[in-house]
Amino acid sequence: MVHGCVPVSMILFSTLRSTKPRIHSNRLRLRRQLISRNSSASSRRITIPPPVPVTPSCPEPTCPCAPTPEMPEGLEIDHEHNLNGTMAPYSQQVLILTGQRDWRSRIEEDGLEEGWGMLGRSLKGLVGRGGRYADPYNNIMITNTSFQPQHSTGTGAATTASALLFPSFRYIPKTPLDEAGLDAFVRGFLLPTTLHPAHDPLPASQKECMRRVPTLQHSFFPDMARIRHSPTILICGHGHRDQRCGIMGPLLQTEFRRVLRAKGFRVSGGEENGDGAFTDVAGWANVGLISHIGGHKYAGNVIIYLPPSMSSAGSGEGGPVSLAGKGIWYGRVEPRHVEGIVQETVLEGRVISDHFRGGVGANGEILRL
Repeated sequence: MVHGCVPVSMILFSTLRSTKPRIHSNRLRLRRQLISRNSSASSRRITIPPPVPVTPSCPEPTCPCAPTPEMPEGLEIDHEHNLNGTMAPYSQQVLILTGQRDWRSRIEEDGLEEGWGMLGRSLKGLVGRGGRYADPYNNIMITNTSFQPQHSTGTGAATTASALLFPSFRYIPKTPLDEAGLDAFVRGFLLPTTLHPAHDPLPASQKECMRRVPTLQHSFFPDMARIRHSPTILICGHGHRDQRCGIMGPLLQTEFRRVLRAKGFRVSGGEENGDGAFTDVAGWANVGLISHIGGHKYAGNVIIYLPPSMSSAGSGEGGPVSLAGKGIWYGRVEPRHVEGIVQETVLEGRVISDHFRGGVGANGEILRL
């Protein structure tokens, strides 16, 4: 912990208590203004264009694909509610490489003897509710993934773990698991570069403790690499949390691999030798299973991260894709949708609105249609 830094949650509580009357007064004044303008506002509504290119529905597949499996009784897929806006807002997603394809219902209870388990538990303790760096305006999503970690050398307890960061598109193969290394990971990668205006009343010294310190990235993590070329497709397959994702996830992973290979990509790993190591090479794609991200009733749940230099040809030869540097969340994905998603979103940079749950931009801005 940085000397002199008070936990963010304590400062926020004190600040909110001291500013409550003024906030309440401002809200009442704003409400009166909105009511007085209500009648005229309806006649002056402006249609806001979507923040990304959109296609309304997923194209039909051009070749046979795996059938959609039936779900267990009482665990049907929700086809009624609008998916747009069902993604929980977040600033960064930390993907911890485990080499496993499923996990306990609560991932912090898994990997007790593994470095990846320690990393997950430690990060939740630091940035989760009540943690030293918890900030309600900087939500950090911590997720396990099936990609193989880069194991520590030597014998005894693991001293490092591997992680991916999106949408900052970074791969950290060796994250030190001691207190200094974990603190540097949070302060160097996960804290915001700019604080939310709600933090304005805080002392300058405290605000300094809440901002990211980029210099820590290279001093503590010399092996850190930027992800520039390979699209990453993540599918919830957390069967110990909910059977729907446990059934749909592995099936969709197989289908995405098949379609991507048919489109000219190379894909690391496979059913016969696990999910393999994460790869960032032009012409390659990564397809992995992940733990719970919310919305099991919308299975299959898929996140697609397209790196900043992703091209329309998928391998650095075409023009930049409009979704480059962004993350797109889809729900209710079935095997018959995979070909259309790869073509429309991965290769041509268009969001399919029928399946769109939300998205995140390169700076953590939330995308809605």
